[in-house]
Amino acid sequence: MKNAGLVPAGLYLQANTPASAAQESTGQANSVKSTMMGHIAPVLDTVRVGVIGAGRRGTTILRLLAGIDGIAINAICDSYAPAINKARTLMADLGVSTADFYGDSDYAYREMLARDDIDAVFVLTPWSWHTPMALDVMNAAKHAFVEVPAALTLDEAWQLVETSEQTRMNCMMLENVCYGRQELMALNMVRQGVLGELLHGEAAYIHELRWQMKDIEEGTGSWRTDWHTRRNANLYPTHGLGPIAQYMNINRGDRFDYLSAMSSPALGRQKYAAREFDSDHPRNQARYICGDMNTAMIKTVKGRTIMVQHDTTTPRPYTRHNLIQGTNGVLASYPNRIALDGDETFHDWDLDMAPWQEQFDHPLWLELEEEATASIGHGGMDFVMLWRLAWCLRNGVPLDQNVYDAAAWSAVTPLSEASNADRGNSKDFPDFTRGAWRTAEEISIA
Repeated sequence: MKNAGLVPAGLYLQANTPASAAQESTGQANSVKSTMMGHIAPVLDTVRVGVIGAGRRGTTILRLLAGIDGIAINAICDSYAPAINKARTLMADLGVSTADFYGDSDYAYREMLARDDIDAVFVLTPWSWHTPMALDVMNAAKHAFVEVPAALTLDEAWQLVETSEQTRMNCMMLENVCYGRQELMALNMVRQGVLGELLHGEAAYIHELRWQMKDIEEGTGSWRTDWHTRRNANLYPTHGLGPIAQYMNINRGDRFDYLSAMSSPALGRQKYAAREFDSDHPRNQARYICGDMNTAMIKTVKGRTIMVQHDTTTPRPYTRHNLIQGTNGVLASYPNRIALDGDETFHDWDLDMAPWQEQFDHPLWLELEEEATASIGHGGMDFVMLWRLAWCLRNGVPLDQNVYDAAAWSAVTPLSEASNADRGNSKDFPDFTRGAWRTAEEISIA
């Protein structure tokens, strides 16, 4: 979006402000009629989509959507002229003649939403636009598929929940990591009881992204860098956390209860700016406050623990951890490895995953493996995610992620900010399901 670095007026609220009236007024138990838990939308023969955001991420999603049966791209919007022009060229190259293009202003997407030939809209824009655009999408009677994180504050999370419930439109956060091969295999093994009773998980987004600070006029770093000057928090919690939450059936028999977080000093970006930019460059004038490493601990109602980390600054190898510990053993990634109880074999990691994959690869991955591995987008997980959500809408099946997941997973950012500011003292997660988690069926990705 053209003004990607700007936060829409009235959008950004301090995370440590008191609970809003919306939060207080929605604390009662949810009714069966109003809940979106297990919601099945009217079946669509073809999912007619609109896409907001045609930048780096948007281009990847557009390429994938164009190749999935049952999806028709009817409209694309981006207020940044070079991006929308590239989208025109891309659609022509892919032979997509159905798409119309919008981009005269930051709010041109609302003109697109007035169309009656769009069933679902993908919001692939900078973070500050995610919630307001998703609200507009649902209020226009369209399903909202929103990039991560879906919300930046607890107020925004509640707005997503309430709007989804009121409009009966799905709001799914596009947490693609839930559809990776290793994550799907882990889910399959957990469901089959291989690890025993679950006790603990570890999740992370540790990804050195200082180079994005060189995006000045356009690109992800042109707006993402600014968040390191605004919040001392886990800015991007869901890639590691989403799969762990699914293994543990969060919002479906268990839920996040409270969180405690602490941050390291914020040193790395200032040092990088001093090294890479002139002394009078805006990157050197900025004050970076987001700790280079943020570590949060989550306690669930059932007593399980989850460690969640965020670090996009320090020089170290990429990892999402993806560790899940049960009473019978542990499965982890980076590298992929497993250790199970029995004959003392748990004292050493088994790094040969081929036999485990042969036995426990998820049926969804096996069905789509050839297409997924040949596709672009994070080793195939993007393709599997998009194929799956289209399949659910076309076959009358609840989506694998719902608005309550989007809210709870995104809530780590404001809660970690509030805990950081309060010496690591714990902060409660709202029950976005308003009690529906107690009886909701566990997630079963078929």
